[in-house]
Amino acid sequence: MSVNFSKSVLIPVIIQDETTLQVLMLGYMNEEAFEKTKAEGKVTFFSRSKNRLWTKGETSGNFLWVKSIAIDCDQDTILIKAKPEGVVCHTGTTSCFNNDQSKGFVYQLQQIISDKIGSNDEHSYTNKLFRRGINKVAQKVGEEAVEVVIEAKDNNDELFKNEAADLLYHYLILLEAKGVRLEDIEEVLKGRNGIKKKARKT
Repeated sequence: MSVNFSKSVLIPVIIQDETTLQVLMLGYMNEEAFEKTKAEGKVTFFSRSKNRLWTKGETSGNFLWVKSIAIDCDQDTILIKAKPEGVVCHTGTTSCFNNDQSKGFVYQLQQIISDKIGSNDEHSYTNKLFRRGINKVAQKVGEEAVEVVIEAKDNNDELFKNEAADLLYHYLILLEAKGVRLEDIEEVLKGRNGIKKKARKT
């Protein structure tokens, strides 16, 4: 499916964080900006105030790296999932909509864990545990699960939440060790609830 620029010279473009799915900003593209974005892998808008093509980050260095592009059913709106390099808004915030929240952070955490392991930082607890092998990682998940059960029987919510956070963190390390993504587990859960994965149309 392609964008129908015959409807309008400028098409609205929604930018979404590819990891957290947070909506970051809204901009506009003409056909030239759209083609430049696809060719270079960096989001380029048509700036109505500058009256020219404007690559996000051209002065600040805070580029938006394109991960996927989707077109709506009417072919007149673009959704781009991107990896932001730095803050997105000129005010210094992550999003132009001031919609920072904890929801979705677990996917960012998954990437943080992957980066720590990939960098092989000898000072990183995460990396050290991962290097000890799958048996040690699985054992640690089991230990954290027991601690969650113990705290669940008491009435200290703060301790329970902290133990639950420890369990989730180590579970993500275990997934990394197994070469499995959290999205893969979501697909299993979706399947159990009768939600089938739709085939992508080209």
